[in-house]
Amino acid sequence: MLARRFGAPLLLVFLLLGLMLGVDGPGGIRYADTRFTYLVGSLSLAIILFDGGLRTRAVHVRGSVAPAVLLASVGVLVTAGLTAFAATKLLDLPPLQGLLLGTIVASTDAAAVFFLLRAGGLHLERRTGATLEIESGSNDPVAVFLTVALTTWINGEQEGGIPAIALHMLWAGTAGLALGYLGGRLIVAALNKYDLPSGLHPWLALAGALTLFAITNLIEGSGYLAVYLAGIVVANRPLRARNQVMSLQDAVTWFAQLVMFLLLGLLAAPHALWPILWPALGVAAFLMLVARPAAVLLCLLPFRYRAAEITFISWTGLRGAVGIFLASIPLLAGLPNAWLYFNVAFVVVLVSLLVQGWTLARAAHWLGVAVPRADPDTRRIQLDLPGQLEYDMIGYRIAPGSAALRGVQLPGRVRLAMVVRAGKVLLPDECDAFAAHDYAYFVAPGGQAPRLDWLFADGSDAREAEQDTFGSFILPGDVPLGELAKFYGLPMPARIARATAAQLFDERFDAQPQVGDRLVIARAVLVAREVRDDRVTRIGLKFTGVGERLISG
Repeated sequence: MLARRFGAPLLLVFLLLGLMLGVDGPGGIRYADTRFTYLVGSLSLAIILFDGGLRTRAVHVRGSVAPAVLLASVGVLVTAGLTAFAATKLLDLPPLQGLLLGTIVASTDAAAVFFLLRAGGLHLERRTGATLEIESGSNDPVAVFLTVALTTWINGEQEGGIPAIALHMLWAGTAGLALGYLGGRLIVAALNKYDLPSGLHPWLALAGALTLFAITNLIEGSGYLAVYLAGIVVANRPLRARNQVMSLQDAVTWFAQLVMFLLLGLLAAPHALWPILWPALGVAAFLMLVARPAAVLLCLLPFRYRAAEITFISWTGLRGAVGIFLASIPLLAGLPNAWLYFNVAFVVVLVSLLVQGWTLARAAHWLGVAVPRADPDTRRIQLDLPGQLEYDMIGYRIAPGSAALRGVQLPGRVRLAMVVRAGKVLLPDECDAFAAHDYAYFVAPGGQAPRLDWLFADGSDAREAEQDTFGSFILPGDVPLGELAKFYGLPMPARIARATAAQLFDERFDAQPQVGDRLVIARAVLVAREVRDDRVTRIGLKFTGVGERLISG
């Protein structure tokens, strides 16, 4: 509730709670078990990454994979190298130790990014959101491996120097990719084959992911990369009990984050932060304002990302528990300055969550990368259909004044299954029209439930609300935007003028277009009024005053 109401990352609340329970807080707990913290952090991060993969649908991220992977690999190296320069100057560290500190804070935190991108109803343009999610989910394995390699090198345990590290990293990545894909397919096969008692399928998926993580680590592969890829494979295959899997995974992921942040907060000692506070703040500022933007610009400019997209992705380089978790690796190895790395990483994470986390939504709207989509307040029931793995059964209570009562056409491939009215079950041929307070159940392709929500949202003044939403003018979806701009005298970039309204809706939204989606061009607002087969076929046109943002090229 705190995160959604005030914009504060809930993760920060967990971290501060750990501090309060720790040695310098009211709790007074003396906790210094770095090995246990590392083991719990490893397990928690594996669960978080598996959850991130489960929420990555291929149809939504197509075209963003290459830039995101480049940002997750080369971007981490560039960020670490630049941050190392600041660390050596501000903290008087040798170059190799500065590079270790730079690597510890170089990766974005999947838990923080996944949460903040979904909290508060924030919707980003498809390419921007996909790039952030893939990068945050796939850069942790790179940072983990580099931190371990540099730790062993500084400790004098790494033979062969840089070539050996590069070879080991190549093996870790190859093994992680291969076992991740194979493990994901095996998890899908097991879920679809075995007829387990109700409620056990989600636990089978979670157990399979953790087993995959352990096996990959045993052969010195990247277990983190393996579980993330396995989650992507599971998310994009027909799957039994998908909703149950996602529901349990959501709860387990939050529990893992809670435990992880609590332990890291307990391990920190605020009295030890004061001596290094100002240099650590300097490292945090350099990371946010110089190192991260430089890495993002270098990696994304060749892919023709817009300036607004590059700026927002630079600002969304959130640091979280992963950075503090990585700082526990030098502690576990007993390196010189190990507590310095931990304390600096702690300050960097706090600053990132406070400054970047609290301003993320404002930055998205100010830069024009946020999609103005409102999530309707509906009462939805969603069930898996046994044997029909590509479809779900979705139920709604039909509120008085909702659009469904006006005979609005259902989206393509959505079929009415039954209506429950006054204690009686009516089949489709027995129900001519919906009535208020009916319970309507539909069969719909998996993942398309949000496209139905708008039809069943509450609305006391439905007609006025419809006109306010769609405007008074109705146009076909294939209307050329250049002709529209010329007729109404609207300024428009040349690239957009060559497209149709339907093409622009398809490009700009983070999922398939939904009824009610909006695009703003100067003082004109285009609203998706009818969608068929994932394409906008009719739009509403309305005009607004100043304060809306022009879609840039």
